[in-house]
Amino acid sequence: MTHTENPRTLLTGLWTFVVLNFFARDIHELGRPGILEQMMSGTFDGVEITEALMLLGGVMIEIPILMTLLASLLPRQANRWINVVAGFLTMAMIVAGNLNPDLDNVFFMGIQLIALVAIIRTAWRWTVDQTAMGVRH
Repeated sequence: MTHTENPRTLLTGLWTFVVLNFFARDIHELGRPGILEQMMSGTFDGVEITEALMLLGGVMIEIPILMTLLASLLPRQANRWINVVAGFLTMAMIVAGNLNPDLDNVFFMGIQLIALVAIIRTAWRWTVDQTAMGVRH
């Protein structure tokens, strides 16, 4: 990151990139033979789709969605810590959700993990001097 980049803008863009990759991967999965039939039967790769599982999935995807907004709004210090924690939580969610990935999942997972490392690094290295370029101090 150069000294002229605004960390807020970069973090917001990176979180948006991660979210778009979640959606692209999910849409791409629909092309796998038998996936729609599994989903309509109430199971997915042998796991029963319950209300609790759907809620857990919703909460997990809401973290990166919410971060696209929080990265723009929070003060620097809170922003730094929340981005680091949310970055690691999202990494854990991606890895835990892909314990037996196929090639396309490895592709999307790799891209998302690289973006999350960039998020954590950007947040961790965010200096007070760079805050002057942001909206809030």
